[in-house]
Amino acid sequence: MHDYLSKLGRLPAVAVVIATVLGSAEGTVGEAAKGTVTGRVASADGVEIAYTARGAGSVALIFIHGGLADRTFWAPQLDGLADRFRVVALDLAGHGESGRGRASYTIGAWAEDVRAIVEALHLDRVVLIGNSLGGPVALEAAHLLPGHALGVVGVDTLHDLTHTMDAATAHARAEAFRTDFAETCRAMVNSLFHPGKEMELRAWAERRMCATPPEVAISMMEGFGGYDTAAAARAAGVPIRAINGDLWPTRTDVNRAVVKDFDVTVIKDAGHYPMLEHPAEFNRILADTVRALERDTTPKGRTGS
Repeated sequence: MHDYLSKLGRLPAVAVVIATVLGSAEGTVGEAAKGTVTGRVASADGVEIAYTARGAGSVALIFIHGGLADRTFWAPQLDGLADRFRVVALDLAGHGESGRGRASYTIGAWAEDVRAIVEALHLDRVVLIGNSLGGPVALEAAHLLPGHALGVVGVDTLHDLTHTMDAATAHARAEAFRTDFAETCRAMVNSLFHPGKEMELRAWAERRMCATPPEVAISMMEGFGGYDTAAAARAAGVPIRAINGDLWPTRTDVNRAVVKDFDVTVIKDAGHYPMLEHPAEFNRILADTVRALERDTTPKGRTGS
């Protein structure tokens, strides 16, 4: 962990943010990072959802991590963007410090976790930012938050809105986790980076992700079977943007046939975690994207922050 923090030295307060994320969840303001608050909120089914909030502004950025990850994956964003926006990162149920008492871990249930945070913090205007699994979760959450969500920003996700994993494939992947969780998780994490690159970050991600309870990963994989991302994108009812790495191609024309208001920015030499691999570039692109969404959705006579 400390090796990774030293690598991100260009964001000097990132260590403070991660320390706060991993610290108390009692809703107090940390002395080392004044203005940073951590807390817990009950989701629709009563499972407690841990979050970290920081900064101020008329638009709040809600950061949703990917499968088997947690809110520490957004540390450079909480540190780098809190001077311009209200920034909030949460642990989805079954991940990080959030509760694990859920019978089934599904995209729809995780979207309720996001809604619970937005409503509990009384956030009026939000942009939902989701990495990997967090992309579909953000789409579902936008549908649950009409009038509040200005847009969805996928982060190395939503490459092809028409792709649907069949139930047999989903089940086979779930069985791989059930049979040998450690090796399956290690192989999955390894596939998320360009070959031979980001070795320190890769090791850090593996340690965190492979500490997830196996039952969460198994349930998550089963839930992917037949999931209709295109339907979720249409139902979201908001502009969709993506900030993707170049490990896999993004099918922009295909996506625009599903949702006309779709656009993508690709960060060169980035894998599945561009927000960690190229944090300064990512934060600049995200800030510009949010400001554009804010301008496009601000009612006449109302100004943004």
